[in-house]
Amino acid sequence: MKLDSVKVFVVGNPPPGFGGRYFVFLKLKTACGVEGVGEVYAATFGPHVIASMIEDVFARRFAGRDPFQIESIWRDSYGSGFSLRPDLSLMGVVSGLEMACWDIIGKSVEQPVYNLLGGKVHERLRSYTYLYPAAGEGDEFYHDAERSAERAAEYVKQGFTGLKFDPTGGYSAFDPRQPTQEALERTVRLVRLMREAVGHSADLLLGTHGQFTTSGAIRLANQLEQYDPLWFEEPVPPEMPEQMAIVARGTRIPIATGERLTTKYEFARVLAAGAANILQLNLGRVGGLLEAKKVAALAEVHYAQIAPHLYCGPVVGAANIQIAACSPNFLILESIQQWDGFHAEILKTPIRWEAGFVIPPTAPGLGVELNEEVALAHAYPLDGKLHLEMNSRPLG
Repeated sequence: MKLDSVKVFVVGNPPPGFGGRYFVFLKLKTACGVEGVGEVYAATFGPHVIASMIEDVFARRFAGRDPFQIESIWRDSYGSGFSLRPDLSLMGVVSGLEMACWDIIGKSVEQPVYNLLGGKVHERLRSYTYLYPAAGEGDEFYHDAERSAERAAEYVKQGFTGLKFDPTGGYSAFDPRQPTQEALERTVRLVRLMREAVGHSADLLLGTHGQFTTSGAIRLANQLEQYDPLWFEEPVPPEMPEQMAIVARGTRIPIATGERLTTKYEFARVLAAGAANILQLNLGRVGGLLEAKKVAALAEVHYAQIAPHLYCGPVVGAANIQIAACSPNFLILESIQQWDGFHAEILKTPIRWEAGFVIPPTAPGLGVELNEEVALAHAYPLDGKLHLEMNSRPLG
């Protein structure tokens, strides 16, 4: 079996756009006709540049290779151009290609990927959603504490037992910053209203975005401990896990991190520093499924857990499900609401969500198939914005 071709789909995510402005999907095909789907979570460059990167890496490292040779292909790709270091964009590309190889492997042996990575240990996967506005509501929702609390209660009624939100406001390219008194008071009030709205029916996940200095994060965490959050996510930027470790020692709230990290090497540094006990690897960025399994094993040794991150499309979501299903130290899975809307439309068979849990598929490979007609009908423009954009001025 040899890899023969790659096709890339840069798909615009229509309103309300939950999960980002666009998704970068790819499809690999072998010379004998077996197809595998993947998704790249790389936001540093424009998505059409990423598409060219995918084609380049495929031609140099994957074309003509046996898709079963994951380790060899991965090492060749990781060392491209004398790099051998965690390059965020390269590893995003490798993640999508490697993911598609596993889809091909699973289809070839008629097994779901989780059976090839140790076997299923979780029959269902607890999931959480970010707090999104309801139909007809705009971005003002994110600044309305009362409405956020009401929305949280609505999600609990749907069956969710975990809710993530950023109570602290925006993030800037000039972060980290020290929170103002006004910001502290606003944040504490929102978290208090959320806890009052859901009681003990759901965990609160503080989804901050590396906004604060080490001392600022500790000040904020100390005021939020009374509301018993499940985690404090990325309290400081990701470059210096040694500083995040100081925050971890300064609060009783568990620290979570990982959406901006790639490869076992960066996650090993987090664990060695004691910076976080919950790792939020994203399968479209971490280096692929086998690399994710290695990260999960490193976490297991440190009595840490994994909580796969998702702010992209449902093919990464499907890969997250595979690694979660076969990892003993799985904690909780990020969902985009109930995997409905465009996340369902872009797949031929939607991901199965039931009363707060995702049910791992039994189909071979990743268990999902891309709806190419829908993908082609939602092509993302060449001049579109990046997946996420930071404020270009300091925030108070």
